[in-house]
Amino acid sequence: MQARMSNPATILPDAMNAILTLLKATRKGGVPQQTLELVHLRASQINGCSACVDSGSRSAKKAGETDERLFAVAAWRETPYFTDAERAALALTEAATRLADRTDPVPDSIWNEAASHYDEKGLAAIVLMIATTNLFNRLNATTRQVAGQSW
Repeated sequence: MQARMSNPATILPDAMNAILTLLKATRKGGVPQQTLELVHLRASQINGCSACVDSGSRSAKKAGETDERLFAVAAWRETPYFTDAERAALALTEAATRLADRTDPVPDSIWNEAASHYDEKGLAAIVLMIATTNLFNRLNATTRQVAGQSW
């Protein structure tokens, strides 16, 4: 596989800095880094972004994530490896990533479960991580960025 072009965020002068600033802000919401990494990985899996699945798995490992949990993220509902709070974050990730899959994209039941585990800052961090991941996924999938690259 060969990329169609360089990552668009690296071509326009301030784009990558803006995205990295947004990512940095998500880390100030009080949500554990490992949870944010799981959110990133799950959204990237759904979107089929090989570059983000690869980099997200590596980043999660650096944050202390175990292979067992990384291997199970795609089947998080059927495994015992995740806390209730992580499950709520993953459910929110799936709903917010698959907006077109249902008439009520993020049902109250999913939102309320997440809100029972995270305060407003934490929810903001998770929602921004989901949105930023989806941005990266769309940039990478559109331009066919190759897994294993570093930007």
